[in-house]
Amino acid sequence: MKNKQSGLSLISVLIVGAFAAFFLLLGFRTVPAVNEYMSIKRILPLVAEEGDNGASMSQMRGSFNRRAQIDNIESVRGEDLIITKQGGRVLIEIEYDRTVPIAGNVSLLIAFDASSAN
Repeated sequence: MKNKQSGLSLISVLIVGAFAAFFLLLGFRTVPAVNEYMSIKRILPLVAEEGDNGASMSQMRGSFNRRAQIDNIESVRGEDLIITKQGGRVLIEIEYDRTVPIAGNVSLLIAFDASSAN
């Protein structure tokens, strides 16, 4: 009776390990960009609420800049916000791109779009 061996060979383990390391590197590099986006998404409704309570556009932009400084947001400034009024409510939108360097001259471009409307 011959026993049939099963499992991964050394080459297979190296290939699977390389893929896992690449995706792990990709995840580690993109986490700060996604974290910043989540902070922006959290701040926009708060600033829009200030606008609903009578704040001017320059006050809302200044409020965003102060909150962005606290949350270490560097990709977007208050001047980049698109502030409009729809149906008596203030709507704040922002679209921006973030380039995440991966390795050497390889980068990942992520397009973000956030709004104060939930």
